[in-house]
Order: sequence, then C-alpha cells, then structure tokens
Amino acid sequence: MTAPELRPKSWIDSIAPYIPGSSKTLDGRPAVKLSSNENPLGTSHKAQDAYLQSADDLSLYPDSGATALREAIGSCYNLDPARIIHGTGSDEILHLAAGAYAGQDDEVLYPRYSFSVYPLAARRVGATPVEAPDDDYRCSVDALLKAVTPRTRVVFIANPNNPTGTWITKAEVEKLYNGLPRNCLLVIDQAYAEYLDPECDDGALALAKNARNVLVTRTFSKIYGLAAERIGWGYACPEIIDALNRIRAPFNVTIAGQRAALAALQDQEFIQNSFKHNKKWRGWFENEMAQLSNAGIRVIPSSANFSLLLFEGMVNAETAYKALMDQGYITRWLPGQRLPHALRITIGSEQHMRDVARILTSLVRQAL
Repeated sequence: MTAPELRPKSWIDSIAPYIPGSSKTLDGRPAVKLSSNENPLGTSHKAQDAYLQSADDLSLYPDSGATALREAIGSCYNLDPARIIHGTGSDEILHLAAGAYAGQDDEVLYPRYSFSVYPLAARRVGATPVEAPDDDYRCSVDALLKAVTPRTRVVFIANPNNPTGTWITKAEVEKLYNGLPRNCLLVIDQAYAEYLDPECDDGALALAKNARNVLVTRTFSKIYGLAAERIGWGYACPEIIDALNRIRAPFNVTIAGQRAALAALQDQEFIQNSFKHNKKWRGWFENEMAQLSNAGIRVIPSSANFSLLLFEGMVNAETAYKALMDQGYITRWLPGQRLPHALRITIGSEQHMRDVARILTSLVRQAL
C-alpha cells in the first residue's frame, strides 16, 4: 500500500508570495530605489544612536511585551498602552487579524487595488479573499458594504491606500463602521497616516477607543525610517488585543528595534522635516507629471509618500519603467496587482524627483 505524500494545506498553493520592490536593475546594477516607499531622509540620528547602543545586549532576549515602547506610543497618541500590540512590522498584525478572526469558509474583504498582503493574509488561513470594486482607484465604502455577506469576517482598508495613495474621510470611515455587522472585524491600516495633513485625520484611533470590532495598525517603517527593523503596532479593544497576543510570536521585536523606535517616536523634529519634504516634492512632482496629461499620463493625487502614475496614452508603463531603470532609477511597476499600466514612484530626494521628472518628460517628447 503506497503511503500518502506530505502535502501542505490545499489553500497554500493558491498563495502568491509577496514580492518586494527591487533595488537593482535587470542587469544587476545598483540603482536609486524608489520602489519601496522608504524615507529619503533616512533615520533619525537619535534612533540610530539608540540602535547602536544596544550592541552590548545581543545575548539577551528582548522584552516580549515591548513595555516601554507601548507606553511611549500610548503617551504620544493618548492611548491605553494595554490596548496596544506590537508586531514585526504592521504586516504581522495584519496576518494576526486574519488568523484570529477568519478561516475556512470565511471571507476577507478589501477594496480593489489594495495592499497585496490582504489577500495573502486571507489565503494563509484558508479564508476566501473578496475584492470590492473601487471608485476610480479610490476605496468605495458603498461597494464594500454591498460586498459584505454572512461569511465576511474581516474587512481591510488602508488609509491612505497603497498603491494608489488615495484616502477616505472620517465620515466615510464612520459610514463603513456603522454599516458592518458587529461580528466582522474592521482593520484600518494606517501605515501612511503620518503623511496626511492633520485636518485629514480619519478618526480611526478615536473610533477604536469605543468600538469592539475595530483594529487600527501603524508602522515605524515609513516616515520613521526604521524599515530594516520591522516594527509595527496596533490598537483595539482589550478583547481583540488579547486574541492577537495569543497567536503573536514571542520576542518579535528586537531590543535594538524597540529602543530605536522609542527614540524615533521622541524625535518629532525629524518626523516634521520628513513630512514637509514629502509634501513639497510630492506636490512638485505631481504638478510636473500633470503637464504630461496630453500624452496620456495621469496622476492619481496621493496623500502618502509616493505617487501613482497611469500610462494611458502613447507611452506605456513598462517602457517608462525600463527607461527609468536604464537611468539608474528603480520604481514599482504593478502588473502583479493588475495595474500593468501604472508605476508607483516613491518620493525621494529633490535630485531624485527632478531626475525622474526629466526622464519621463524626455520619454514623452520622443514619443510625440
């Protein structure tokens, strides 16, 4: 009698692994990386110092509860530290949310053109990912609510959204929350929230203070410039945090990472400089690209640290991607997210943005 072969769960084969942004050209040359939405100003010197000072503690396990970091986050945002969870980037918390509240025969809902981790998190636990129609590359609350079924257990939205850079208002977030059944977890992914103008706050953290089915996630990878250390956090009611902590990996954030994040949180001057730089050069770049609209290049107005360009005319996205690469710039071409006509371009330094605008403008002029 032939013994059965070892096989993974049936739904594992349906997972498309996450593909990070490239850092080299197709022929292996180093390049300026504008594909992963990293902070062009780097990292706070205070955070760097805190990281380096942790070298003597390499033999020790970190605080599994990240107590000092959670208390600092709570103080910064006026939140109860007991209702904060830390993770290996906010990605881990997104996966924990799906793992704690969804499984086989359940559905995980999100808008079209969302962060690619959402369907991955759903499939990882055997749930069915469901995509709601967008509203011209923007989250449609009405479409999401229409897509809810008795099987819906988790709804993911990113605000601002990745890869489009669009965002929804506080009133729209409240409408979505009010329209969802209370046995459905609403996850509001705020990885890029620090790039929003203060008056554009979507009210998610305030909503999560009283709601029993809302989880808000944030990260230190973007404006805080700590992408290498993989540090994220989430905020929700005690019952949700307890459920996520039960399946969270222990010691998931290093001693150096915790200390660096704590120092980064306290260096608000660096955060403000990063915000101002991003707002200035994102605005400048999008204005430059708007001048190419007659050639079919369309800019989706962004509220994050990147811009999404749609190539709908005489120059296609692949051609633009390769032209930029030839000049030493790596951007994010998105055929894997059903956006073969789009490039997502991180807002880099002044020189980076001037170069990218020049290269694309030249490419369009050659095509005219």
